[in-house]
Amino acid sequence: MAPKPGDAPRDGVNSKKRKDPPPSSNLKSSNTKQFHPNKRVKAYVARNISSQPADAALKNGELDLPAFLKSREFEIKAMEDAMVKTKKSLNLRAFQQMPRDLRRRTASHNVKRVPKRIQKKHAHELKQDNAPLVDRNKRKPNGSRGRIRAETAKRLGILAAKKKAEQKKEGNKKGEDGIQTRSPRPKIRMGKLNDPQKPKSKFRKRQVHKSWLPTHLWHAKRATMTEPAKPLWRFAIPITSTEKSYRPTHRATGARGAVAWDTSYLSTIGLEGTAKNAEKVLKAIGVVEPSLWEERGQKWRDGKRTWSGWLSREHKGQRIQIGPAIIMWCPAEAKSPEQAGSISAKTPNSRLFIRVHPSAFLETWTELLRVSKQQRPMVLTIDLRFEIGSIQITGPGSTEALLGILQPISEDSGRPISDHGQVFKSLAGVTNSSALPLNALLSFSVSDPRLRYPPQRITLPDPQDQNASFAQLQMLSSWPADESIPSPALFDRDARHKATRLPSQKAINRRKSLAKPGAYPDPVETDPSIPIMLFTSRSTSASSAQGVWTLMAPWKCILPIWYGLMHFPLSTGNNPRFGGIQELRQTHFEHGMPWFPADYPSTAAGHAWEAEEMKKREAAWSRRPKGKRVEWATVDLGAKRKGEIGRGWACDFEKLVGLPVEDMGKPEQETETDLKKLSQAPECPFEQVSAASLRAELLAVDKKLDAPLPPITHLATISLTPVTRGVAYPCARIYRLPAELSSPPSSENSPTTRKEWLALLPAYLGQKAPPNPKKSTISRIPLDAPLPQRVRLLAQSLIQPPPSENDECYPLVPDEEDLIGFVTTGEFNLAEGKGRAIGSVILAKVLEAVRRDGKCGGNFGRLCIVRNAGERVGRLATWTSV
Repeated sequence: MAPKPGDAPRDGVNSKKRKDPPPSSNLKSSNTKQFHPNKRVKAYVARNISSQPADAALKNGELDLPAFLKSREFEIKAMEDAMVKTKKSLNLRAFQQMPRDLRRRTASHNVKRVPKRIQKKHAHELKQDNAPLVDRNKRKPNGSRGRIRAETAKRLGILAAKKKAEQKKEGNKKGEDGIQTRSPRPKIRMGKLNDPQKPKSKFRKRQVHKSWLPTHLWHAKRATMTEPAKPLWRFAIPITSTEKSYRPTHRATGARGAVAWDTSYLSTIGLEGTAKNAEKVLKAIGVVEPSLWEERGQKWRDGKRTWSGWLSREHKGQRIQIGPAIIMWCPAEAKSPEQAGSISAKTPNSRLFIRVHPSAFLETWTELLRVSKQQRPMVLTIDLRFEIGSIQITGPGSTEALLGILQPISEDSGRPISDHGQVFKSLAGVTNSSALPLNALLSFSVSDPRLRYPPQRITLPDPQDQNASFAQLQMLSSWPADESIPSPALFDRDARHKATRLPSQKAINRRKSLAKPGAYPDPVETDPSIPIMLFTSRSTSASSAQGVWTLMAPWKCILPIWYGLMHFPLSTGNNPRFGGIQELRQTHFEHGMPWFPADYPSTAAGHAWEAEEMKKREAAWSRRPKGKRVEWATVDLGAKRKGEIGRGWACDFEKLVGLPVEDMGKPEQETETDLKKLSQAPECPFEQVSAASLRAELLAVDKKLDAPLPPITHLATISLTPVTRGVAYPCARIYRLPAELSSPPSSENSPTTRKEWLALLPAYLGQKAPPNPKKSTISRIPLDAPLPQRVRLLAQSLIQPPPSENDECYPLVPDEEDLIGFVTTGEFNLAEGKGRAIGSVILAKVLEAVRRDGKCGGNFGRLCIVRNAGERVGRLATWTSV
């Protein structure tokens, strides 16, 4: 940063941020000023060619031929040296030619760490530098841990060799008998929690208290995972990519590219029973919208649409919100004319999937089990958490990537591809999945993606072709998939098991070697068909926002699909990116939508999440030195108010409603009895209010100002937008505007008035803000003032900015009685170029502010004040329900 014009150099020395370039005989003092210090100095030195003056070749005014030849020889050598130096100065090392996401610190010493195309160059550079080469076979283990790992690897190798020899003997015996067996189909217990599938022996010790996702080994090398002793929802989940920059991911979600997440940690619950009893179970858990059970919801009940909403349970006569869920029905198979005319034909049971967040799985499972047992006949409840996995992908290139990886095939040989597969193929050129019908669902079978690896670019229609664009718009508006029956294969347990019996990679490679060059292997009858379900969802109601594709498939089929997806070459360049929990939460934040469970602290899952985050923030605060951390007891809020309200590192709703603060001790490690402990844990003292209920309450208050207020434990989730500037961070305090004072303040330390905050409103909001009584005003222009002075005073009065936070006239934050909530997620929003935040507020206090504003005849009920924890300055913001 350049020094300010008014700053003078200290001690008579001209202060510089950067030093001068090193002195060199080839650099003249007059030429060094033409270049920025330390910028391109190396290239300038390399390109500078030394020369001799012409006088050296003259002797007594005559040309001295030997001296002339020596001068030219010197200049030629200098030119050759400059050419070599320039080539070396502009040359990049092998690992510097790699993209940033593939660079590693050890790449400069290990040749095998870099791609094969530059391994020879890298080995040559290491040989020239005389660097020690790394050989994994000759490297000795360092320390006791490395020695133990080496001994364990040696023992595992011996056991693997013995096992291989035994398998070879058994294979010979099987060949003689002519009998070959397969692994049995895994058993699924009805109405009970199922255990995860048994992992391989070499990875079994690492999955004692947690489970791996299907793509764990792929993510472990490219992402920051959860700590081994502290899994998240009993899964090892990628937190964020190892890349340092988030901007490429932000561009891929909205501008160009695609971002994918392995969301197999989401829980799937299956229900099976009669249609009438299944309807009763769904209504008991909160699916009570009248349109779903009428003619308008026929497509959803036929398995052609999905439903997304909130589940709830009944507790002491009240509905307690559990969390968001997605429900899809199994399509009914078409009956033959003989079955349709038969009277004794038995009506098949209805089947459906419920997808919930793992933090709310136990609460949902317990409620479903209780309600389903009350039905006669009983509705079967099936735990399918490790049976079905899923992948989410969003961005302009998401549809293109799915089209390049998924190849629809017919479920039965000799039959054409299903109508849903044909509709999926016709989606080429769609850059936003929200253009499809709301909650559209496609169900069909695809071939093994490994048969078409590496994937190739697909042919996209010309965007300038108006006929093709019109035909695609007509197809999206009519949506021919509604006229056919989706494939119910994913709901069939036998079909899922057959799909998981994929051929080995060696068999795939053998078939590829027999195929023609540049061609994929021909399909055979023994190739398994993978049943999948594709459905879309919209993050916001805006039509321009990017939609999200969700792919559901059998658990063991997720990894082959993921490999092809990550290596698909997009038409816009590069490959689809991957994200973790932080990227998923940031994407929701940029779309202005809350993320479950972090932004819902009034639910049981959100309350537990906030408790864990509070422990982390408190531990980070306690680790800082006392001189570099905020002392909450000495925070100056103005008007002789000292100390932060509540705990500075927490969203302290308990203090607002007058509840005792829970003792958050040290986090305990999860054990096998965690599910039993969670079922006996105390319930969340708060209740979540949906956005529809919040809007209904606000409408009731506008119509009737004396309407009764809800309990103080009811919380609502809102989105905050600063009026002018400022960025709110988690745990920031949210205030409502103070009440109107009947008399002016008596002293400077009096509470801030309502007019002072309303005076900060800019003029572009369309409302004339009241004058600020503390704001310094320009005196009246004297009549006898000269014209230049009058013009200057007039311009000063017109462009006078509002008071800043450093001014004495800036208003102070209100008292504790006007504190209504806290910010759960907040930072700078790259999509809008300013700060945004999402928080939770007490509904009763919000309605009081709206009612008070209605009685005063104003329209400022949706204004609030946001103050970061540990700071004094508050920012004016507007809030909306989400």
